[in-house]
Amino acid sequence: MKKLSFVRMACMAVALSVATITSQAQTFNNILSFDVSNGDNPWGALIQGTDGNFYGTTSSEYGSGYGSVFSLTSGGALTTVYSFCALPSCADGSYPVAGVIQASDGNFYGTTNAGGAKNDGTIFRLTPGGVLTTLYSFCAKTNCTDGIYPSTGLVQASNGNFYGTTSYGGVMGFGTVYEITPAGQLTTIYSFCSATNCVDGQIPFGQLIQAKDGNLYGTTYSGGTSLNYGTIYSISLTGKLTTIYSFCSLPNCVDGDSPYAGVVQAGSGGFFGTASLGGANGWGTVYKITPAGRFTVLHAFCAKTNCPDGKLPTSRLVQGSSGDFYGTTAFGGSGCPGSNGYSGCGTVYKITPAGRLTRLHAFDSADGANPQSALLDVGGTFYGSTLEGGSSTACSSGCGTLFSLSGADK
Repeated sequence: MKKLSFVRMACMAVALSVATITSQAQTFNNILSFDVSNGDNPWGALIQGTDGNFYGTTSSEYGSGYGSVFSLTSGGALTTVYSFCALPSCADGSYPVAGVIQASDGNFYGTTNAGGAKNDGTIFRLTPGGVLTTLYSFCAKTNCTDGIYPSTGLVQASNGNFYGTTSYGGVMGFGTVYEITPAGQLTTIYSFCSATNCVDGQIPFGQLIQAKDGNLYGTTYSGGTSLNYGTIYSISLTGKLTTIYSFCSLPNCVDGDSPYAGVVQAGSGGFFGTASLGGANGWGTVYKITPAGRFTVLHAFCAKTNCPDGKLPTSRLVQGSSGDFYGTTAFGGSGCPGSNGYSGCGTVYKITPAGRLTRLHAFDSADGANPQSALLDVGGTFYGSTLEGGSSTACSSGCGTLFSLSGADK
């Protein structure tokens, strides 16, 4: 069974139309529109492999398949490296909603949100030649104390092992942080909601990073001390968790709530991130926070009528060589009217460390809609994906796209 996030369900309510906004300062290129035959609904972030090609995943939320890992040349030629559910009962996994990483051994590692021995998700290794090995199937332990439904990808830490999170499961049922060796030995190092009233957080949707201090940092979508609106946390490789910040600590949640994405560490040592909701206008924020927990709101989305700056930021930020940060919003911008406030096809934006935000691109459904993954910076050109939109009519709201944006990091 497919596991849909609230963002995905919101996307399903959008009625797409076409409008166009052009920018003289940047060059936007629609590299590819998915059409089911080559995959659909790319959710995870792209990476660049050691061979120079780009690698990513499709989740097949609308199509008839079960997701894939693909490679893309610089010229835009796409090759499906692996199609999931190739084994009976999808024992090899299905519906990857996170991207892959290329590890130090040259292989690709990732997660699937479903499939596996119990249909609760998997961790896999994939050779560049397309040979997949399932390293672990979740819910292998009684009551799924090892976790279920991993919706984030992996990070390879300095010790050579991989770390990730599951959205649910664990001792309390609200998600886990785990360690897995390249050989497939998994250890649950933390179960969320272990503290009274889940003040330590629950449902860790945010992608983990390993910071300069050696600890892992991430976010939870809910839980915390402030009426269940999410947290920022650090955790050692041995499982000692520290809650750095609880969202909605300020009146009316002007600091933001429900962080869907993780944080990024800036060159200065501080952390920057997004909250998908809350803020002065209710549609999310960009923030910075010190390792000691000093929190500052840099921007509240939907700052003007019709939200031309975007709304509902669900992707992790990336810092460019200029020092500015780049990200996307799932909705807002221009075009694409929708219901229940979910209008606009989304935006690409940059924001300075001081909080000055500039919209770089507004999607119009023809060039993509609802970008929800982090951007990839390759020499000042940013590559990304949209969950929906594009030229194909094989999916009711478009099957998604891959795009590039150059000339923005200056």
